[in-house]
Amino acid sequence: MSNHFNVEQKLGIKLPTPLQSFSPDWPGAERVSIHIKRDDLIHSVVSGNKWRKLSGVFSDPATLPNAILSFGGGFSNHLHALGYCCHQLNIPFTALVRGDYSANPTPMLRDLINWGTRIRYVNRIEYSRRHDHDYLNQLRLAHPDTTLIPEGGSQQAALTGVQSVITETEHNFDVVICPVASGATLAGLITALEPQQRAMGIAVLKGVGYLESLVEQFLPARTDNWHIAHDFHHGGYAKTSAPLLTLIQSVSEQHQLPLEPVYSGKVLFALKSMLASHVFAQGSRILVLHTGGLQGARSTKVE
Repeated sequence: MSNHFNVEQKLGIKLPTPLQSFSPDWPGAERVSIHIKRDDLIHSVVSGNKWRKLSGVFSDPATLPNAILSFGGGFSNHLHALGYCCHQLNIPFTALVRGDYSANPTPMLRDLINWGTRIRYVNRIEYSRRHDHDYLNQLRLAHPDTTLIPEGGSQQAALTGVQSVITETEHNFDVVICPVASGATLAGLITALEPQQRAMGIAVLKGVGYLESLVEQFLPARTDNWHIAHDFHHGGYAKTSAPLLTLIQSVSEQHQLPLEPVYSGKVLFALKSMLASHVFAQGSRILVLHTGGLQGARSTKVE
């Protein structure tokens, strides 16, 4: 493969992403200024933080992996993005999927099948070992010359890609807000902040303490410029509620801002609640990272 081969061009990646001013008629919104970093516009499939976290894997066309193996659930945005990249770049890809969907593949899995992904369904017990050193060594022996990428693409190398969200944003802000599931996106933002800036994560699953530990594993030192809000997961990961779905529809119609209920919808729901409670000081400049993952709108679990 030529060294002049441009991966981002071949994949159709569009960077930098635009900032969208956001002025909803929500109580308290008039006290602050809000901009949304539209990382959902990076690509129709490899959107948002998925490309940011994977960009390092594909950054050098001279050293592309010979093969890739990674982990995820039946609706994983990470596997979806990775499967597309591997298909476009002719890299063999193996997906270890939690649960057996062989009789009724999800829309995401049907895409992977169409892209030639080798899918292996594993039970929850085996999947729980995805971070275990001995288990990973067994996988390396079974899949020689293969690059293993953690669930969600969350690894130390992902932070550089996420940091670019901040470095390409000329707009000054006081706080940046993003969803939190596997920790690397929030960690990448934290490590790119100026001393006077803060980061806030919105937990999209039940995980007080656990989510904090996921973020801290990527940070070079303990800092106090971030925290995670845990009150807006709507019952757990990939679960939602009628008020959340109503908000998503309203924002989509009034602001031409596509949302889904797994990540971005919960962030906007949290923001609306916090504005009403005057969580942010008068005049605060808020940057919301839209992390993409819009295929999450293909399946919804209402609680």
